[in-house]
Amino acid sequence: MKVIVLGAGLLGVTSAYFLRQQGHDVTVIDRQASPAAETSFANGGQISVSHAEPWANPSAPLKVLKWLGKEDAPLLFRIRADMRQWLWGLQFMRECTPARTRHNIEQIVRLGTYSRDMLQALRRDTGIEYDQRTQGILHFYTSQKEFEGAEGPAAQMRELGCDRRVISADEAVALEPALRHIRPQLAGATYTAEDESGDANRFARELVARCRSDGVQFLMSHTVTALREAGGSIDHVEATDAEGRFQRVRGDAYVLAMGSLSPLLASPLGIRLPIYPAKGYSVTMPVKDASMAHQVSLTDDEYKLVFSRLGDRLRIAGTAELNGYDRDLNRVRCEAIVRRTEELFPGAGDSEQAQFWTGLRPATPSNVPIIGRSKISNLFLNTGHGTLGWTHACGSGKSIARIVSGLAPEVDFAFTGLLARAGAFKGVELPA
Repeated sequence: MKVIVLGAGLLGVTSAYFLRQQGHDVTVIDRQASPAAETSFANGGQISVSHAEPWANPSAPLKVLKWLGKEDAPLLFRIRADMRQWLWGLQFMRECTPARTRHNIEQIVRLGTYSRDMLQALRRDTGIEYDQRTQGILHFYTSQKEFEGAEGPAAQMRELGCDRRVISADEAVALEPALRHIRPQLAGATYTAEDESGDANRFARELVARCRSDGVQFLMSHTVTALREAGGSIDHVEATDAEGRFQRVRGDAYVLAMGSLSPLLASPLGIRLPIYPAKGYSVTMPVKDASMAHQVSLTDDEYKLVFSRLGDRLRIAGTAELNGYDRDLNRVRCEAIVRRTEELFPGAGDSEQAQFWTGLRPATPSNVPIIGRSKISNLFLNTGHGTLGWTHACGSGKSIARIVSGLAPEVDFAFTGLLARAGAFKGVELPA
């Protein structure tokens, strides 16, 4: 089949790669001049199956209320006259029950474990390089309450096969000596040895080069303006190129992998995707003092920040701001990240050369992505991955390639639109 993939971020590029592996003729369309130039450009760099506890959990409602109006809050609802934001917020609150949280962790861990395996297999098959590190991910806690709160989710993750071990503060410092500066403040940690990190943008660019050499076509600097339906299926995509010239692109199947823009294209088709943009921030700076800089990828759960080592650079990313499609850099939030980094690892990075970035993560209320069939026969969905696009990219890409090809996915996950077929798999349909 001829398959049109909409979006050249991590999810679009991995979808294209695995679709080509299935033998399809693939074309990718993206509004940017280069791949992974938006949400995938400067993310936290973690392949973090252990980061499976969703934002929506039993402790979230009180935290959200406490953080309202605080410019440097880890999760900031910037209330606006936006019905989509209010509806998303109500759905978010419904996901905060213990039962829903447990269900969502299960989905996130299953997809994450599978995806990490697919990334490792892809790396073996292609020899691709992207400043990857396989030293695990260490979650550290400077709050006793936060540390105790992590023990339950960590136990559930271990039951699901993600070996997130609870360790002492001393064990954490032994694993990552850069934490020695804050040893008196450390309450404890968890460690997942199988997790990884790496430069998502470099990975995407390298994979695009391989896709091109294998015959995948990329229409870059092409802005998708509409999906046109006829007779119950998508007839064509409408797009404009960099010079504003109008084009129609036709295929047999279409994969919507446009992150936060996905609901805007799906809505005219009568498909309501529960996705809202969650603006995330990152800081990238050169290593200044290697003796103070971390080697292991870290997660500061209390401040919702992740720390990755990308060669001779430090990448610190996190927080979430729900403020529509606004992408302006908020200096208060940028400075809060730098301040926390200096508190933890003084002098490790050259903050004078810090580069700030913000991107819109496509967040679902549950943190569980939307992967599978839509109600339109030849339109498929691979979107809504929130903060875990890099973690879930390869598993999502391979799964959607199998679904488009009429094959059952290899992972037990709540794929949308996959009704039971000969007992092979089950799923749920999105509301019309």
